[in-house]
Amino acid sequence: MSPLSATASEPIIDLTPEARTKLLELRSDEPDQDRLGLRLEIVSSAGADFEYDLSFDVVTQAAFTDEVRNHDGLRVIIPAKDIDSLRGATLDFDDRTGLVLRNPNKPAPKRPANLVHDDEISAEVEAVIATAVNPALAAHGGFVTFVGHDADGTAYLTMGGGCHGCAMSRMTMLDGVQTMIVEQVEAIERVEDVTDHETGESPYYS
Repeated sequence: MSPLSATASEPIIDLTPEARTKLLELRSDEPDQDRLGLRLEIVSSAGADFEYDLSFDVVTQAAFTDEVRNHDGLRVIIPAKDIDSLRGATLDFDDRTGLVLRNPNKPAPKRPANLVHDDEISAEVEAVIATAVNPALAAHGGFVTFVGHDADGTAYLTMGGGCHGCAMSRMTMLDGVQTMIVEQVEAIERVEDVTDHETGESPYYS
C-alpha cells in the first residue's frame, strides 16, 4: 500500500484533540509545514521497554512500506516494523507532562539463544536461587526461575508470583537477586531479567 493511499485507512493510533493542537503548533514553526507529517517510530532495542522518537517528515518522501494515516489534516507516518507494536496506542498532551504515548502493547521479552542450563555453573546458580533468593522473595509471594547463562558471565532469570509485573521487580532483581548470585557464583558477573513485565506510559517529548 502506498503512503498516500493509506491515508484513507483506519487509524493505527489515536490522537487526542490536545495532542493534535500541540503538534500543529509545533509544525507551524517548520519550513514547508503543509507538506509535513508526524513520523512516530520505536527506537529501543529488542526486549527493552519501548522508547519512541517523533519528528516531522515530508509525507511524499515516506518509504513505500510506511503506513500514513490522516488525523483531521495531520498525517501520522508509522514504519511497517512498528505497526503491531503501536496499534491501539493513544498520543495525548497536557501542560504538565507534554506529549505522552499511552501504549497498551509491550515488547516481546528478550530470549537469548544458545544459553547453557545444565552445567556446573547452572547447578551453582540453581542452588543459590533455591537456598537464598527464593526464600527471600517468598515473603512477597514471588520467586525467580533460572533460564540459563551465556559465555560472558550473564545469568538470565524470570520472575513470577507476586514479583511478576510489579513496578519494583526489576529493582529487586538488580539490587537483591544479582548481589546474591554474583557474590556466591564466581563465574557469574551479572543477571538479566527476561520476564515479560507490563510496560507503562513513556513520555518522550515535552
